Amino acid sequence: MKLLFSAVLSALFLLPVASHAQIGIYLNPVATRVSNSQADTGPFAFLGEGTTSRTFWGVNMGGYYDFAHGKNVDAGIDIRDTTVGANNARMNSFLVGVRVVAKTLSPSWRPYVQLSGGVGTTRAPHTSIRINRARYGIFAGADYKLNRFMDLKAFEIGYGSLTTVSNAAVGNTTTSYPASNLFEASAGLVFRIR
Repeated sequence: MKLLFSAVLSALFLLPVASHAQIGIYLNPVATRVSNSQADTGPFAFLGEGTTSRTFWGVNMGGYYDFAHGKNVDAGIDIRDTTVGANNARMNSFLVGVRVVAKTLSPSWRPYVQLSGGVGTTRAPHTSIRINRARYGIFAGADYKLNRFMDLKAFEIGYGSLTTVSNAAVGNTTTSYPASNLFEASAGLVFRIR
């Protein structure tokens, strides 16, 4: 997964870039609240036995390439890899998304929205078994221009869904387990390359 992320990010830098194209790279802390309407029990319970929600902490690393420019908006792609953990459980998400940035508020502020899809990998606290499932995320945020090469990611919030490892997915049970809801919050720095 990390090799794929590195290959795609490297390909972005090899593409011809117009003088007005914008590339940004970020490595920010992230908090992800994972919640489910149904508590899982047993050795493969991702959130912990009998738990319906837990906050995971980690890092969000990625980059964007805004290649389409209009009068009021820029558009491009965002590629990210997010790794979080809590209670000895781990979750990794690799997402590719479409990003739209508004340019109408002020020259310093760049609010954006993006829709992303990809793969999420989860591992329960007391096992080494991992499962991969499709994942999506909807994100909104705002970057504030600090100087020519650096922005402050003032905030980014997101909502997504992922079917995590569970006793229903791994164990020999006939019980179904719904996909978990993911609420994310992040802030930090963005390094821009022109």
